[in-house]
Amino acid sequence: MTKVLIAGGAGFIGSTVASACLDEGIEPVILDDLSTGRPEFVADRTFYRGDIADGDLVDRIFRDHPDIEAAIGCAARIVVPESVADPIGYYDTNVTKGLALVNHLLRNGCHRFVFSGSAAIYDSGQAITEDAPLKPLSPYARTKAAFEGALEDITGGSPLRVITLRYFNPIGADPKLRTGLQTTRPTHALGVMIDRYRAGEPYPVTGTDWPTRDGSGIRDYVHVQDLARAHIAAVRRFDTVVPESGPRYLPINLGSGNGTTVFELIRAFEDVTGEPLAHHLADARPGDIAGAYPAIDRARTLLDWNPEHSLQEGIAAALAWIKIRHTILKDE
Repeated sequence: MTKVLIAGGAGFIGSTVASACLDEGIEPVILDDLSTGRPEFVADRTFYRGDIADGDLVDRIFRDHPDIEAAIGCAARIVVPESVADPIGYYDTNVTKGLALVNHLLRNGCHRFVFSGSAAIYDSGQAITEDAPLKPLSPYARTKAAFEGALEDITGGSPLRVITLRYFNPIGADPKLRTGLQTTRPTHALGVMIDRYRAGEPYPVTGTDWPTRDGSGIRDYVHVQDLARAHIAAVRRFDTVVPESGPRYLPINLGSGNGTTVFELIRAFEDVTGEPLAHHLADARPGDIAGAYPAIDRARTLLDWNPEHSLQEGIAAALAWIKIRHTILKDE
């Protein structure tokens, strides 16, 4: 394939996917309203500013680029606490507007859709497979689960075919540092750890008697460049993975395959910085869970994908991006 539409291509994941496409000889056409994405991430790229639900704009994109062969959906709101405070906004963006985009794609004859999903729709557990029961615990996670359900239904009654890539926490940055995490106050464990480290404050380990390898909570982290590689693999292998004659909807987990406990994350952070990370033990917070990470056998088999970047490489890339972010993001 030579050209793909990336909805949300000015955000952290979407911009990294777009960069990887360019490196692999695939032309990305980016649609983003820049509500959270950055204009610096789409400079010198084919870019249309606007809402994914704007049918006239999507129609214009396909008139301008009739050779688009697949769409990648990275446009979403993703902050859990914000979703609790604004569930209507999250359902509007992640479900209602997502469905409008799918309708516009179908109208324009684009039947291949790679959806950037979330493993947050699963219950807690370790080595979770794609067939595990779903238990989304936040409005954000429920919007992702609801949209997945809608996509599966739509594939049953239309020409649409979908590969959904489910993963937890993306870390790191584009290897060439063209793009990275644009938010200044990330809420995932590594982001908080970096903030505490830079401020000279101890990092809290909340709960040490969870049923994990070392008693601390377990999460999953995957380098954003590995996620980008998986999106490209899904596009290139699309007709083999989701053929027109077979099931037209398929979820695929992405991740480390082993998860990372909080204590393991601390040790990896210390490996990268070369100095001890101040931390203290604390009680589990209300609502905390032991955590989860996915099994990735399906990605290995169908996409020929494995994570190539280590946890330490992801941490190092995140730290490197923070050092130069102010030179790229003009308002910092």
